[in-house]
Amino acid sequence: MNADERSHPSVRKCCEVYDHKLMSPSPTLSATEFTSERLVLRKVHRADREDLIELMTDPEVQAYLGGPRPRSEVEQHFDTSIANSIPRPGNFVIADNTTNRLVGTLMLARRSADRPGHVNEDGEELELGYVLRRSAWGAGFAYEAATVVLRAAADELPDQPVLIVTQTANQRSLKLAARLGFRPVSTFEEFDAEQTLCTAPLSKFRV
Repeated sequence: MNADERSHPSVRKCCEVYDHKLMSPSPTLSATEFTSERLVLRKVHRADREDLIELMTDPEVQAYLGGPRPRSEVEQHFDTSIANSIPRPGNFVIADNTTNRLVGTLMLARRSADRPGHVNEDGEELELGYVLRRSAWGAGFAYEAATVVLRAAADELPDQPVLIVTQTANQRSLKLAARLGFRPVSTFEEFDAEQTLCTAPLSKFRV
C-alpha cells in the first residue's frame, strides 16, 4: 500500500481489518471477537473477499469516504494483504451471526496525532469508525456493533475520549453518532471536505 492509498478514508475504514501494518502501538482492545444478538464481530476471512470488494467499490457506500476505489486496486490489496494478515485488536468484520456473511466493518483505533481532528493536545485518541454494505443500511447493525465494542472497551480501558469523525454532509452518520451518545465539538477540513468531530467519554459506555 502506498502513501496515497493509506490516506484514502475508504481504505482506512474498510481495509484496516486485514492490514496489520497500520496498527498503532497504543492499546485498544485485547479481544478479537465479540457476539451480539444478531452479529458477530470477528477477523477477516478469505470468504469475505467479494463482500469487502463490494463495500469499497459501491459509489453510494463510499460517497462520503472519498469515493469508490477501482475494483482492480481493491482486489490486489486484499489478495496481497490477506496472506500475511493477523487478527488486529480493535478492527473487525461485522457479520451476520446466522449466516456469517459480512455486512460491514468496524474499527476502534488510535487517531494519529499528525492528522487534524483531536480533543487531546497529544492526539492518539480512540476513534470509532464503521462502514456497512448498502443492503445492511437501516437495520441498526452499526449501532449494535458499535455498542458492543464500546462497552467492551469501557470495561477494559481507563476513561478517555472517544472520537467519531465524519463528513458534515453525511447526515446518516451524524445521526448514528448522536444516537450512540456522541456530541459534535468542532469541524475541520480533511480529504477536501468539511469533517465534523464528535466525542464522548469512554466511561459513558460502562454498564
